[in-house]
Amino acid sequence: MDTNITLQTKQMIDNLKAVCANKGLGNASSEYKIITEVFLYKFLNDKFLFEAKKADKSLVGLSSAEVEEKLSKMSDDDYELFLLNFDPNTAKLKKTHFISYLFNHKNEENFHILFDNALKDIAAFNIDIFSIRTGGQSKMSLFNGISQHVIEVEEKDGFCSAIIDKIANCSFESVFEQKYDFFAQIFEYLIKDYNKDFGKYAEYYTPHSIASIIAKIMVPDGATNVTVYDPAAGSGTLVLALAHEIGEKSCTIYTQDISQKSNEFLRLNLILNNLVHSLPNIVHGDTLLNPFHKNRKGDGLATFDYIVSNPPFNVDFSDTRDTLAGENYKKRFWAGVPNIPNKDLDSMAIYLMFVQHIIFSLEEKGKAAIVVPTGFLTASNRSNKIAYAIREHLIKNKMLRGVISMPSNIFATTGTNVSILFIDKENKDGNIVLMDASKLGTKVKVDGKNQRTVLSTTEIAKIIDSFNEGKVEDDFCITVSYTDIEAKKLSFSAGQYFEVKIEYSELTPEEFTEKMEGFTTHLKDMFAESHRLEDEIKKQLGRVKYE
Repeated sequence: MDTNITLQTKQMIDNLKAVCANKGLGNASSEYKIITEVFLYKFLNDKFLFEAKKADKSLVGLSSAEVEEKLSKMSDDDYELFLLNFDPNTAKLKKTHFISYLFNHKNEENFHILFDNALKDIAAFNIDIFSIRTGGQSKMSLFNGISQHVIEVEEKDGFCSAIIDKIANCSFESVFEQKYDFFAQIFEYLIKDYNKDFGKYAEYYTPHSIASIIAKIMVPDGATNVTVYDPAAGSGTLVLALAHEIGEKSCTIYTQDISQKSNEFLRLNLILNNLVHSLPNIVHGDTLLNPFHKNRKGDGLATFDYIVSNPPFNVDFSDTRDTLAGENYKKRFWAGVPNIPNKDLDSMAIYLMFVQHIIFSLEEKGKAAIVVPTGFLTASNRSNKIAYAIREHLIKNKMLRGVISMPSNIFATTGTNVSILFIDKENKDGNIVLMDASKLGTKVKVDGKNQRTVLSTTEIAKIIDSFNEGKVEDDFCITVSYTDIEAKKLSFSAGQYFEVKIEYSELTPEEFTEKMEGFTTHLKDMFAESHRLEDEIKKQLGRVKYE
């Protein structure tokens, strides 16, 4: 990977944030909209020029500015014909959309209007392939303009001029062939400051280590022409990693998420990673109440080949709880719906709803991976009937592939211990892998305060290889059968299946007598100390009572 372009790109992102900070927009709710819109505009401009060189070999070897200059000199008719040669998934730009065009007009009066209009026109010109939908079918525009976020009218031109300055002098051309390998880390850097205020249903970013582990375990041998789904997609880290492992052209992604912000991040993530063809399937809406994706007949929910999800664990959904517990939803939420607590409404275990929805949405030979609280693995029928019923369903229907218990603080934003639940409807033989990876990783500080556990490359490889090969290792990994799990009261916790080892050592009668005498002396000393402390406490209590 080109280290220089990585550093340049991160510096460009930092510079854009500095421009926002200088106008009083640093950490404002609008900052993420500005940064993501501008970054996406920069990406689309550079991608257009990259594709232009493929469409016209005479442009090969020219700089971005030279390509833009040559295209600008084309007649309108020739330019229109030129656009017909482009990949249908590439954003088409008019000559007035180029960064160079805006840069050359940045000192003109009302430049902010020119800039905003260019962004909005790009969105309108490409709305058929670059929009995402709400559950009500309306399309959400790619760009809305950035100057609206600057309150002072006299500051708008200077703001937009400073923005165009920061994106004019670098290019993504050298990394477009890398796709996921480059843009996955850039995306993480881009949204890291906006990963703190969560949407109602999803965290915006799942650690890349977890996404990579899930992807390489789910499709060790690749796949073709498959569907991938996440009902609480957040920024799409899990579906992107899985799509990359399968091959971007070999799968179609479907998602839904109630958070508009996370859907905007997801759209950006898909565009950066060559998955534009899946954008029509990215839906903003409440998955539990109004699942959007239907089967071909339109008379039921769609089912998918692969489902991955890091759903929210605990969220107040008391407003819709009774509806979800009604007759219309019983087939999907067969294990039950959590009750509304008397005090802490945010403690409602919403993840149990998503687990049921995922199982219901699996294709006949489908596979799934779900991040769950580790407590789910051992919850009894008394303490959590729904969790127990779900585990019972997985065992009775022979569709459990395995579980990995992860280290604590693998997410910087939650201290909840998490595990990854792997479901495979084809695992009828019951070679189930249970792994305790909780002791792996190194603790690091994030942003100088939050502690996070980071897995090394070697540790990630160990988890993947051991799970895929079913390698048995003391206190780390074991393979069990469905019968074994039934005998352990449906526990999915690896620790309950590890062999308890007792170390023996040969002792002579004299050595045994000596050890026992030592134990006896030690116990006498402990009892004597206990009596002394007891007498001392009684004396102190007597003094307090007297006083």
